[in-house]
Amino acid sequence: MADPKVCEDLIKERKKCTFDVTELTNLIDGGAQGTEERHYVENLVLSTEGLSTKNEVPEEYLSHKERYEYAIKKACILYEVLKEYAAKHNTMDAFKPTNKYRVTFGVVKDISPFMLHMGMFVPTILNQSDPEQMAEWLPQAMSMGILGTYAQTELGHGTFLRGLETTATYDPATEEFVLHTPTLTAYKWWPGGLAHTANHCIVVAQLYSKGECYGVHPFFVQIRDTDTHMPLPGVKVGEIGPKMGFQTANNGFLGFDHFRIPRRSMLMKNAQVLKDGTYVKSKNDKLTYGTMVFVRVLIVTDVAYELSRAATIAVRYSAVRHQSQPKPGEPEPQILDYVTQQHKLFIGVATSHVFRVTGYWLWDSYSKVIADVGKGNMDQLPELHALACCLKAVCSRDATARVEEFRLACGGHGFMASSNLPIINGIVAATITYEGEYTVLMLQTARFLVKAWKQATLGNAMTPTVSYLLRFFNNDRVHWETSPEGIVSGFLAIAAGKTKAACESLQEYEKSGMDYEDAWNSASVQLVNASEAHCRAILCEVSWRELSRLAAQSSPSLGKVLLQMGELYLIYWALEKRGDLLLYSTITRADIAKLQARYEVLLGLLRPNAVGLVDAFDIKDEILNSTLGAYDGRVYERLMEEALKSPLNAEPVNQSFHKYLKPLMMKAKL
Repeated sequence: MADPKVCEDLIKERKKCTFDVTELTNLIDGGAQGTEERHYVENLVLSTEGLSTKNEVPEEYLSHKERYEYAIKKACILYEVLKEYAAKHNTMDAFKPTNKYRVTFGVVKDISPFMLHMGMFVPTILNQSDPEQMAEWLPQAMSMGILGTYAQTELGHGTFLRGLETTATYDPATEEFVLHTPTLTAYKWWPGGLAHTANHCIVVAQLYSKGECYGVHPFFVQIRDTDTHMPLPGVKVGEIGPKMGFQTANNGFLGFDHFRIPRRSMLMKNAQVLKDGTYVKSKNDKLTYGTMVFVRVLIVTDVAYELSRAATIAVRYSAVRHQSQPKPGEPEPQILDYVTQQHKLFIGVATSHVFRVTGYWLWDSYSKVIADVGKGNMDQLPELHALACCLKAVCSRDATARVEEFRLACGGHGFMASSNLPIINGIVAATITYEGEYTVLMLQTARFLVKAWKQATLGNAMTPTVSYLLRFFNNDRVHWETSPEGIVSGFLAIAAGKTKAACESLQEYEKSGMDYEDAWNSASVQLVNASEAHCRAILCEVSWRELSRLAAQSSPSLGKVLLQMGELYLIYWALEKRGDLLLYSTITRADIAKLQARYEVLLGLLRPNAVGLVDAFDIKDEILNSTLGAYDGRVYERLMEEALKSPLNAEPVNQSFHKYLKPLMMKAKL
């Protein structure tokens, strides 16, 4: 018997599903045990007193100050719950890509002020401190005995680390570093939790010793008194104000006035400064940037999850919403039946899966490279850096476009804060900029590609992810095949062709007499395009391989759907990049027409499984926080229920009527 509380449209949609939803959920969680553990954590958190958001005034109606205080209160209770869970289950998976702890969005709608404590402060201590420092700082950080953040970006400089102005000057007489903010633009700006939450932070500053600058290094710095929480003398700290999103992240600014810290506050796993001021160089300068690489790797799976939240909201709403009357006299159809709506939605669902499997592959690559680095082998570090840069950049930008498409697919209701799509949009849009702005990261990858191309001209393949450059070195146009494998080959050819064109332009600018830096700037648009093409090729190749592998391990019914999503993603981008394919492959207008027809067939094949696919993301209503996307489909009832929570609806006549509106109208009558 149908559940009377669930919308009839969703009941019908769920009956159409051709695969086992639970099987896909388990696959997303890495196995049935992963799903079980995630459910356990979610139920544990959401059943804890003080964490439920039911019957509360929605966050959006609170003042800026109240929202922060609300977030802190919830974050503290949440930490205690998760700390107890970790102790009981002896788990340390908080730093791996997992959906187990995404339940935080069911506690605070926006971003936790503690995000950078566990996301960057603790990982930096783990990766950059020596054994003695780690023994002192890590237990305090893990137990929240100290609260930290990561202060790198400045008001005047972000991704360009060499341009940072904060100084750390070593004084051998006292064995201390003197931290100083010499200009307004040197103020640290943006770190989450810095404003009023953290009492410690990792500060990235230019290291000076014996009159010489040795570049940027990380320092462990206490900025507030641990008892009173007052800023220490010589420290100026505060909040930067409201943003487009991240309203509860407590982003802050930080400045130092000749603030002294002990010599051993410099993180010394890699480089050191001895008591007399002698600088001991790191074996590899890139190791200092390990935390950023780590975060960029995780962002790929982070945006995959946000896509799954937005997809769940938009697809369920599209199944419930009826609109227009294409055939006179017939009922208004579900908007999910319109192929244009399927075109907006299904690519986003597929992209979530593509980013997730690619993100897991990137995490595995990161883990192997870091393990090798621990053994002294740094050969694969440049490739990892290039991969993390371009995948973070492209996935964050693509995810933002897909989330906005989901919002637009919900019409006016998607503009409502209660849909939660605006907050998800803000969370994802921020990823384009933080931990490396899009264009700067693409140019970082381009530097790797230029080196790889030079090696290819000598007949050498630098690393596996650029080995395709040899394959297409002498082929201006690859033979086209209308198949997933053929599309992957086409994208590899595009990447090789664009890399070749960018490198040749770079060489031509140099030959014209330009300095290398000016030549690089002149060719930079092509270099960014080459990096984007390289990243697209990686996404297509890796995701198709991974989805094919997972499909082979799954039941035939689920395997078929996984391959359909993988193929939809490939064809979508082949159609988007048809101009590039015409340049770098033998594709014809007839081939493009076949791709378009196949794309429309795939939309039709996925249509019966639309709701089943988002149900498989298995995101609780409390975590979705959406009037449009709840499991029961009671869209209109929930919209009205949320509207009635507005403080403006607490009284039939607002005081502004008597103060302003009535006098205005009375004047008009005179």
